[in-house]
Amino acid sequence: MALGTATDPYELRFDTGRICLDLIATTHPVERLGSLDALRAWITGSGLVPPGTPLAHADPSWLTGFRELRCETARLVRARPAPRARPYDLALARVNELALAAPPAPRAVPGEDGVLVRELTGPPRCSALLGALARDAVELLTDPVARAGLRQCEGDNCPIVYLDTSRGRRRRWCSSEICGNRERVARHRRRAALAR
Repeated sequence: MALGTATDPYELRFDTGRICLDLIATTHPVERLGSLDALRAWITGSGLVPPGTPLAHADPSWLTGFRELRCETARLVRARPAPRARPYDLALARVNELALAAPPAPRAVPGEDGVLVRELTGPPRCSALLGALARDAVELLTDPVARAGLRQCEGDNCPIVYLDTSRGRRRRWCSSEICGNRERVARHRRRAALAR
């Protein structure tokens, strides 16, 4: 199944339009970062590291770090900045602090077929990966055009926030295949019930 078309509640999704929003989406419909294996899969699937990058050195502190950044980023994305709002200010300070870390250093190397491929200069540190995610959040939060494109999914009980880059800015669901399909099925059932 293609990334971004998850139907299993534990399958990872990457369809929000920003990597920091994809991280926030890992809480729905259940905790998707429940193990180091799931976190490693998310890190690779999100494109933070090239496929095949060894992540065996990840330890439980990585789960804590990614979940903390997810919580702080969600607070910033979903809240409206208010003067002296302590939770917002603390979240902003933490995201800014994490953004200070240098992201993993890539390099171009010849692949098996001679075409250049990206790999990292060494195993990525957790702080470097969190720094890359925090930078993405900072860029999103400080870009007025991107910020204006943030949308809450209209699906029943779906908390996912995504970046609407659709033509005419009329996207309604986090995923047409998931929440959009559920809405179309529900509409069909309502019409069929009325026709009886």
